[in-house]
Amino acid sequence: MSDGRSRDVAAVACSDLVYSFGPVRAVNGISFAVEPGEVFGLLGPNGAGKTTTIRILTTLLKPGGGSAQVFGLDVAHRSMQVRRLLGYVPQQLSIDAQLTGYENVWLFTRLFDVPRAERKRRAHEALALMGLADVSERMASTYSGGMIRRLELAQALVNRPRLLILDEPTIGLDPIARESVWARVLDLRKEFGTTVLLTTHYMEEADTLCDRVAMMHRGQIHASGSPAELKGAIGPTATLDDVFRAVAREGLEDDGGSIKDVRATRRTADRVG
Repeated sequence: MSDGRSRDVAAVACSDLVYSFGPVRAVNGISFAVEPGEVFGLLGPNGAGKTTTIRILTTLLKPGGGSAQVFGLDVAHRSMQVRRLLGYVPQQLSIDAQLTGYENVWLFTRLFDVPRAERKRRAHEALALMGLADVSERMASTYSGGMIRRLELAQALVNRPRLLILDEPTIGLDPIARESVWARVLDLRKEFGTTVLLTTHYMEEADTLCDRVAMMHRGQIHASGSPAELKGAIGPTATLDDVFRAVAREGLEDDGGSIKDVRATRRTADRVG
C-alpha cells in the first residue's frame, strides 16, 4: 500500500466518483487523474460540481460512491495521511484581520501540527515565498486583496504540501493582483515540483497556467485535455471561453448545443469575417 511518497502514482486519481446532496447528484461518476508536478484546472459553470469534488479530495466530504486517491492514499480511509500532503486555499477568506500576517501564518503551523521548534522558521519561510516578508508584522486588515490571497497561500504552504488545491484563488482580484498570485504559484511548481489543482472562472487564466483541464457540467466531465487540444476541437480561432460555453450548453433541455455546434458556428463566422 502506498505511503504517499512514491513518484510513480498519480497526484490525484478519481474513479467513478459520486456525491449527492439528498436527491441532487452533485458529482455523477467522474474519473480523472492529475500527474505529479502538473497544474490541472477543474473548470465549469456554477453548480457543475467542482467545489464538491475539491471538498472530497480535501477529506471534508466522504465519497458517496467510487473512489478518490491523493498520491495513492484513499481519501475516505486514510484522511489524516492525505491531509498531511495537502495545502488548501478555499473560496472563502481564511485570515483573521485582527492578526498580523505573521500571526495568521504561525497559527496555521499549529493547525498543521508543525513541530514547535520549526514553527517560527516555517512561518517566515512561507511569508518570504509569497513576497510578504516586509509586511509580515502589519495587521492583515491593512492588506490589499492580492496580498490577502498571497497570505492565504502562505498559510497553505507551512506544511510543505505536495498537492496545492486552490478553489477560485483569484476571484474578485484585479488583473495585476491575479498576476502576482499566479507568479508565486508557478514559482512553487518550478522550485519544489508542487502539484496544483485549481478551479477558476477566468478562462484566460486557465489557458495560460494549466497543463490540462477538465470541463465539468451537471456533475460530469464533458471534455478534458490540454487547453490547446480543447480549443483545437472547435476551430483554429477558438478560445477556452468557447469551450466553456459549449460544455455549459451540453445537456440543457431547451438547447441541444454541443462542442460540435460551436465548431460549426465558428467556422461560419470565420468564413463571413
